Amino acid sequence: MTNLPPVPAGLRGAVDLSSLVNRPPAAPATAPADGAPTDSAGAPATPGSVAVPALVLDATDATFSQFLELSNTVPVIVDLWAEWCGPCKQLSPVLEKLVAEHAGRFVLAKVDVDANPQLTEAFQAQSIPAVAAVIGGRPVQLFVGALPEAQVRDVLEQVLELAAQNGVTGTAVVEGVAAADGEAVEPEPEPLPPHHQDAYDAIDRGDYEAAIAAYTTAIAQDPRDQLAVAGLAQVSLIARLQGASLADVRAAAAAAPTDLAAQLAVADLDVSGGHVDDAFDRVLTVFPTQGQAGKDQARARLLEYFEIVGVDDPRVAAARRRLTMLLY
Repeated sequence: MTNLPPVPAGLRGAVDLSSLVNRPPAAPATAPADGAPTDSAGAPATPGSVAVPALVLDATDATFSQFLELSNTVPVIVDLWAEWCGPCKQLSPVLEKLVAEHAGRFVLAKVDVDANPQLTEAFQAQSIPAVAAVIGGRPVQLFVGALPEAQVRDVLEQVLELAAQNGVTGTAVVEGVAAADGEAVEPEPEPLPPHHQDAYDAIDRGDYEAAIAAYTTAIAQDPRDQLAVAGLAQVSLIARLQGASLADVRAAAAAAPTDLAAQLAVADLDVSGGHVDDAFDRVLTVFPTQGQAGKDQARARLLEYFEIVGVDDPRVAAARRRLTMLLY
């Protein structure tokens, strides 16, 4: 993906998930002595509510039918992500924050695309992060890419409107965390360190240079702040991709296979689209053709990519070994 896509004008593009609907027979409901309906934990249920273990849940190929059932009461937001995906790590906290703010009007289902190929195919996730909704058992594609918080908020409001039009207006109540009025109460998130919060706020308003400055300050104060190091790598990638044209970038790289800037620009696109091995190979291939300054720049960019992908990823380990061989 090159530019961050705009919020869609309408929610549309439903995909067929019927092959995933293998619902077991519904368990018989139990009732207290007064005959009031109960939730799965045996506590009296509030009309229009459904008990859930949390507002943010992991979903798998094997368990997704439960989320289809849940979507008859409350909209389910689906976050398709992967551990190696830097933009996913930027978007997921935004989704989790907004779902918590809506206090049970949504449930967030997180799908690891590497571990759940059936759901990945069903939602037609050609690149990640990808976000969809399921309303009344019907999935709706929402957007692809790490949108700023304000735009994500707008999309969620559209989802609520669509859900209301389809009679899905319930509330998810976290088991054991119900308030006296029956509404879910989500615990307050831990506050971010000041410079991290500054970076987060800057990213939200699209000021990536300010976010870079905030993370850089955090690292200067504590060089062991790995979250700041990873955050700096991620937001630097996003800043470089602003206004990039995929066709122009790839054409420039094809015309100049030893031009470091051109090859790094394509590698940025590859990382953002999840083509990690392609990005590593491109930088490591051009590395030996460069002088010392170019090699230093290529190595620094690879180290950024390692932070984005995750230093424990086996692809990072392989690329790091190859880089070491080229250095020595």
